[in-house]
Amino acid sequence: MTNFMFISALVGKLSPTDYVGFTFFVGCMAMMAASAFFFLSLSQFDRKWRTSVLVSGLITFIAAVHYFYMRDYWASFGESPTFFRYVDWVLTVPLMCLEFYLILKVAGAKQSLLWKMIIYSIVMLVTGYFGEVVFTDSAALWGFISGLAYFAIVYEIWLGEASKLAASAGGEIQKAHKILCWFVLVGWSIYPLGYMMGTTGWYNGFIPAGNIDVVYNIADAINKIGFGLVIYSLAVKYQKD
Repeated sequence: MTNFMFISALVGKLSPTDYVGFTFFVGCMAMMAASAFFFLSLSQFDRKWRTSVLVSGLITFIAAVHYFYMRDYWASFGESPTFFRYVDWVLTVPLMCLEFYLILKVAGAKQSLLWKMIIYSIVMLVTGYFGEVVFTDSAALWGFISGLAYFAIVYEIWLGEASKLAASAGGEIQKAHKILCWFVLVGWSIYPLGYMMGTTGWYNGFIPAGNIDVVYNIADAINKIGFGLVIYSLAVKYQKD
Protein backbone atom coordinates (compact mmCIF):
# COMPACT_ATOMS: atom_id res chain seq x y z
CA MET A 1 0.00 0.00 0.00
CA THR A 2 2.84 2.36 0.84
CA ASN A 3 4.52 1.65 -2.49
CA PHE A 4 1.25 2.30 -4.32
CA MET A 5 0.86 5.66 -2.59
CA PHE A 6 4.46 6.53 -3.41
CA ILE A 7 3.94 5.74 -7.08
CA SER A 8 0.68 7.70 -7.08
CA ALA A 9 2.47 10.71 -5.63
CA LEU A 10 5.06 10.59 -8.37
CA VAL A 11 2.37 10.34 -11.05
CA GLY A 12 0.73 13.39 -9.54
CA LYS A 13 3.86 15.44 -10.15
CA LEU A 14 3.49 15.16 -13.91
CA SER A 15 1.97 18.25 -15.48
CA PRO A 16 -0.77 17.76 -18.12
CA THR A 17 1.55 19.57 -20.54
CA ASP A 18 4.61 17.50 -19.64
CA TYR A 19 4.81 15.60 -22.91
CA VAL A 20 8.24 14.18 -22.08
CA GLY A 21 6.93 12.61 -18.87
CA PHE A 22 3.86 11.40 -20.75
CA THR A 23 5.97 9.55 -23.33
CA PHE A 24 8.08 8.01 -20.56
CA PHE A 25 4.90 6.69 -18.92
CA VAL A 26 3.31 5.49 -22.17
CA GLY A 27 6.60 3.93 -23.30
CA CYS A 28 6.83 2.00 -20.03
CA MET A 29 3.26 0.71 -20.31
CA ALA A 30 3.55 -0.15 -24.01
CA MET A 31 6.72 -2.15 -23.54
CA MET A 32 5.39 -3.90 -20.45
CA ALA A 33 2.29 -4.91 -22.41
CA ALA A 34 4.49 -6.16 -25.26
CA SER A 35 6.52 -8.21 -22.78
CA ALA A 36 3.39 -9.85 -21.42
CA PHE A 37 2.25 -10.63 -24.95
CA PHE A 38 5.56 -12.22 -25.97
CA PHE A 39 5.96 -14.20 -22.74
CA LEU A 40 2.38 -15.52 -22.76
CA SER A 41 2.70 -16.61 -26.39
CA LEU A 42 5.79 -18.76 -25.79
CA SER A 43 3.86 -21.99 -25.28
CA GLN A 44 2.52 -21.99 -28.85
CA PHE A 45 6.00 -22.25 -30.38
CA ASP A 46 8.43 -25.13 -30.54
CA ARG A 47 11.94 -24.83 -29.15
CA LYS A 48 13.33 -23.62 -32.48
CA TRP A 49 11.48 -20.29 -32.25
CA ARG A 50 10.81 -20.04 -28.55
CA THR A 51 14.21 -18.53 -27.81
CA SER A 52 13.74 -15.76 -30.37
CA VAL A 53 10.33 -14.81 -28.98
CA LEU A 54 11.68 -15.03 -25.42
CA VAL A 55 14.48 -12.60 -26.29
CA SER A 56 11.89 -10.24 -27.78
CA GLY A 57 10.05 -10.29 -24.46
CA LEU A 58 13.25 -9.72 -22.51
CA ILE A 59 14.12 -6.70 -24.65
CA THR A 60 10.80 -4.98 -23.99
CA PHE A 61 10.72 -6.05 -20.32
CA ILE A 62 14.18 -4.62 -19.61
CA ALA A 63 13.19 -1.42 -21.38
CA ALA A 64 9.90 -1.19 -19.44
CA VAL A 65 11.72 -1.43 -16.09
CA HIS A 66 14.22 1.24 -17.09
CA TYR A 67 11.46 3.48 -18.41
CA PHE A 68 9.72 3.22 -15.03
CA TYR A 69 12.84 4.61 -13.36
CA MET A 70 13.48 7.15 -16.14
CA ARG A 71 9.97 8.54 -15.79
CA ASP A 72 10.47 8.94 -12.04
CA TYR A 73 13.84 10.61 -12.59
CA TRP A 74 12.30 13.06 -15.05
CA ALA A 75 9.40 13.78 -12.68
CA SER A 76 11.80 14.42 -9.79
CA PHE A 77 14.54 16.44 -11.47
CA GLY A 78 13.26 17.57 -14.87
CA GLU A 79 16.47 16.32 -16.47
CA SER A 80 17.11 13.82 -19.22
CA PRO A 81 17.88 10.43 -17.56
CA THR A 82 20.99 9.82 -19.66
CA PHE A 83 22.56 7.27 -17.32
CA PHE A 84 19.45 5.07 -17.14
CA ARG A 85 18.98 5.36 -20.90
CA TYR A 86 22.48 4.09 -21.63
CA VAL A 87 22.11 1.26 -19.11
CA ASP A 88 18.95 0.25 -20.95
CA TRP A 89 20.63 0.44 -24.33
CA VAL A 90 23.74 -1.50 -23.29
CA LEU A 91 21.46 -4.39 -22.28
CA THR A 92 18.81 -4.27 -25.00
CA VAL A 93 20.79 -3.36 -28.13
CA PRO A 94 23.08 -6.44 -27.94
CA LEU A 95 19.92 -8.53 -27.48
CA MET A 96 18.48 -6.97 -30.64
CA CYS A 97 21.69 -7.96 -32.43
CA LEU A 98 21.21 -11.46 -31.02
CA GLU A 99 17.87 -11.65 -32.84
CA PHE A 100 19.67 -11.45 -36.19
CA TYR A 101 21.83 -14.42 -35.23
CA LEU A 102 18.88 -16.46 -33.96
CA ILE A 103 16.81 -16.15 -37.12
CA LEU A 104 19.85 -16.80 -39.33
CA LYS A 105 20.91 -19.98 -37.53
CA VAL A 106 18.79 -21.94 -39.99
CA ALA A 107 21.08 -20.66 -42.74
CA GLY A 108 24.23 -21.67 -40.87
CA ALA A 109 25.06 -18.50 -38.92
CA LYS A 110 28.07 -19.03 -36.67
CA GLN A 111 28.73 -17.58 -33.24
CA SER A 112 31.46 -15.41 -34.74
CA LEU A 113 28.71 -13.35 -36.38
CA LEU A 114 26.93 -12.99 -33.05
CA TRP A 115 30.02 -11.82 -31.20
CA LYS A 116 30.96 -9.45 -33.99
CA MET A 117 27.54 -7.77 -33.82
CA ILE A 118 27.60 -7.62 -30.01
CA ILE A 119 31.08 -6.08 -29.94
CA TYR A 120 30.05 -3.44 -32.51
CA SER A 121 26.97 -2.57 -30.44
CA ILE A 122 28.89 -2.30 -27.16
CA VAL A 123 31.57 -0.11 -28.74
CA MET A 124 28.83 2.08 -30.21
CA LEU A 125 27.15 2.54 -26.84
CA VAL A 126 30.19 2.85 -24.57
CA THR A 127 31.87 5.45 -26.77
CA GLY A 128 28.56 7.29 -27.08
CA TYR A 129 28.29 7.40 -23.29
CA PHE A 130 31.87 8.63 -22.99
CA GLY A 131 31.18 11.49 -25.38
CA GLU A 132 27.81 12.47 -23.92
CA VAL A 133 28.62 12.16 -20.21
CA VAL A 134 32.31 11.58 -19.39
CA PHE A 135 34.52 13.34 -21.94
CA THR A 136 32.14 16.05 -23.09
CA ASP A 137 34.95 18.29 -24.37
CA SER A 138 35.77 15.69 -27.04
CA ALA A 139 32.19 14.62 -27.75
CA ALA A 140 32.66 14.90 -31.52
CA LEU A 141 35.56 12.42 -31.47
CA TRP A 142 33.72 9.88 -29.32
CA GLY A 143 30.62 10.37 -31.42
CA PHE A 144 32.66 9.64 -34.55
CA ILE A 145 33.89 6.35 -33.07
CA SER A 146 30.35 5.47 -31.99
CA GLY A 147 29.11 6.28 -35.49
CA LEU A 148 31.72 4.00 -37.06
CA ALA A 149 30.51 1.11 -34.90
CA TYR A 150 26.91 1.85 -35.89
CA PHE A 151 27.76 1.81 -39.59
CA ALA A 152 29.70 -1.42 -39.07
CA ILE A 153 26.45 -2.98 -37.85
CA VAL A 154 24.57 -1.49 -40.80
CA TYR A 155 27.15 -2.85 -43.25
CA GLU A 156 27.10 -6.29 -41.64
CA ILE A 157 23.34 -6.73 -41.92
CA TRP A 158 22.86 -5.05 -45.31
CA LEU A 159 25.96 -6.14 -47.24
CA GLY A 160 28.06 -8.41 -45.02
CA GLU A 161 27.84 -11.96 -43.75
CA ALA A 162 24.38 -11.55 -42.23
CA SER A 163 22.99 -10.32 -45.54
CA LYS A 164 24.46 -13.27 -47.43
CA LEU A 165 23.05 -15.75 -44.92
CA ALA A 166 19.60 -14.18 -45.19
CA ALA A 167 19.76 -14.44 -48.99
CA SER A 168 20.74 -18.12 -48.80
CA ALA A 169 17.86 -18.80 -46.39
CA GLY A 170 15.36 -17.01 -48.62
CA GLY A 171 11.62 -17.00 -48.04
CA GLU A 172 10.21 -15.61 -44.82
CA ILE A 173 13.64 -15.52 -43.15
CA GLN A 174 14.96 -13.12 -45.76
CA LYS A 175 11.82 -10.96 -45.56
CA ALA A 176 12.05 -10.71 -41.78
CA HIS A 177 15.77 -9.97 -41.98
CA LYS A 178 15.15 -7.13 -44.42
CA ILE A 179 12.50 -5.56 -42.16
CA LEU A 180 14.87 -5.71 -39.20
CA CYS A 181 17.55 -4.12 -41.37
CA TRP A 182 15.22 -1.19 -42.06
CA PHE A 183 14.60 -0.81 -38.33
CA VAL A 184 18.36 -0.49 -37.78
CA LEU A 185 18.97 1.84 -40.71
CA VAL A 186 15.99 4.17 -40.21
CA GLY A 187 14.79 3.57 -36.65
CA TRP A 188 18.24 3.64 -35.05
CA SER A 189 19.34 6.71 -37.03
CA ILE A 190 17.46 8.95 -34.59
CA TYR A 191 20.01 8.14 -31.87
CA PRO A 192 23.06 9.73 -33.56
CA LEU A 193 20.87 12.77 -34.22
CA GLY A 194 19.94 12.95 -30.55
CA TYR A 195 23.60 12.59 -29.59
CA MET A 196 24.54 15.58 -31.72
CA MET A 197 21.67 17.65 -30.33
CA GLY A 198 22.80 16.93 -26.77
CA THR A 199 26.55 17.49 -27.15
CA THR A 200 28.96 20.16 -28.36
CA GLY A 201 30.85 19.75 -31.63
CA TRP A 202 31.35 20.90 -35.19
CA TYR A 203 27.79 19.81 -36.02
CA ASN A 204 26.13 22.45 -33.81
CA GLY A 205 26.14 24.87 -36.71
CA PHE A 206 23.41 22.98 -38.56
CA ILE A 207 21.93 20.72 -35.84
CA PRO A 208 20.37 22.80 -33.06
CA ALA A 209 20.78 21.82 -29.42
CA GLY A 210 17.69 20.64 -27.61
CA ASN A 211 15.93 17.96 -25.62
CA ILE A 212 14.65 15.16 -27.80
CA ASP A 213 13.60 12.77 -25.06
CA VAL A 214 10.14 12.60 -26.65
CA VAL A 215 11.64 11.40 -29.92
CA TYR A 216 13.97 8.98 -28.08
CA ASN A 217 11.03 7.52 -26.17
CA ILE A 218 8.86 7.05 -29.24
CA ALA A 219 11.78 5.61 -31.21
CA ASP A 220 12.63 3.18 -28.40
CA ALA A 221 9.07 1.87 -28.23
CA ILE A 222 8.74 1.52 -32.01
CA ASN A 223 12.13 -0.12 -32.46
CA LYS A 224 11.95 -2.57 -29.57
CA ILE A 225 8.31 -3.56 -29.91
CA GLY A 226 8.64 -3.57 -33.70
CA PHE A 227 11.66 -5.89 -33.54
CA GLY A 228 9.67 -8.27 -31.38
CA LEU A 229 6.61 -8.24 -33.61
CA VAL A 230 8.73 -9.08 -36.66
CA ILE A 231 10.21 -12.06 -34.80
CA TYR A 232 6.78 -13.11 -33.53
CA SER A 233 5.26 -12.94 -37.03
CA LEU A 234 8.12 -15.00 -38.43
CA ALA A 235 7.67 -17.64 -35.73
CA VAL A 236 3.93 -17.81 -36.36
CA LYS A 237 4.43 -18.32 -40.09
CA TYR A 238 6.90 -21.16 -39.57
CA GLN A 239 4.74 -22.70 -36.86
CA LYS A 240 1.92 -23.04 -39.39
CA ASP A 241 4.17 -24.82 -41.92
